[in-house]
Amino acid sequence: MKSFDSERACEMLLVANRQAGAAIMRHYHSDAGFERKSDDSPVTLADKESEAVLLAVLREIDPEIPIVSEESAHELDRDRGDQFFLVDPLDGTKEFIKRRTDFTVNVALIEDGVPVFGMVYAPARKEIAFTIAEHRAVAASLDPDIEAEQQTLDAHPISVRDVPAEGITAMVSASHFDEATEDFLKDLPIAERHSAGSSLKFIQLAEGKADLYPRFGPTMEWDTAAADAVLRAAGGSVVTIDGNPLRYGKWDSGLKNPAFIAWGRKPA
Repeated sequence: MKSFDSERACEMLLVANRQAGAAIMRHYHSDAGFERKSDDSPVTLADKESEAVLLAVLREIDPEIPIVSEESAHELDRDRGDQFFLVDPLDGTKEFIKRRTDFTVNVALIEDGVPVFGMVYAPARKEIAFTIAEHRAVAASLDPDIEAEQQTLDAHPISVRDVPAEGITAMVSASHFDEATEDFLKDLPIAERHSAGSSLKFIQLAEGKADLYPRFGPTMEWDTAAADAVLRAAGGSVVTIDGNPLRYGKWDSGLKNPAFIAWGRKPA
């Protein structure tokens, strides 16, 4: 398996994310028209332009590491190996089309089924979170309207919190809520519920603003990998319903995720 220079990748991807975010925001402020893919999910010009930026930079970072992107999912008829990039150039397309701010740009590196590097950028919120060396996570402000080289990236460490005495704050999807989620939450000491779109639910846990995100509805690996990496680096976990860590590179299932539970710091 190739060694990965995460420091160099961070520097290059911060620039690329700002560029991708700027492309997305141009469409956000003008025309958010969309088409339907074969699975009936929406795709916009913003998705495509963001992807073009990210793929070019990832190939520059390491041309030998395979790339799997949501917008090239039709190529998933073959195993890409144990080390590959996972990209969602616009996670939360439905939120984007509705002119909400809960959409993100997601980039992750997978090694032996584990998300070891992740970067999640919410350009409408000017917020970015990513992993750095020694399995730590940080967050910062990144303005898509200002060249990355002209911004001072004041990154600060983020970490999960202990569950407060008053109870658990649960994150739920802004677009998907189902009976299985309700059944799961009813047996827990839930103090508050908050909704958010895209990968931002994971980031709320990583920043110590919430404690739990259960997901029983369908997701793909590119939806979760980058934010999963950030959450794990911040001290959290993402497990399947049988308690095993969520793994990536599930080629036989077309990179579909099973139901999972994301925790900040799980109560004893």
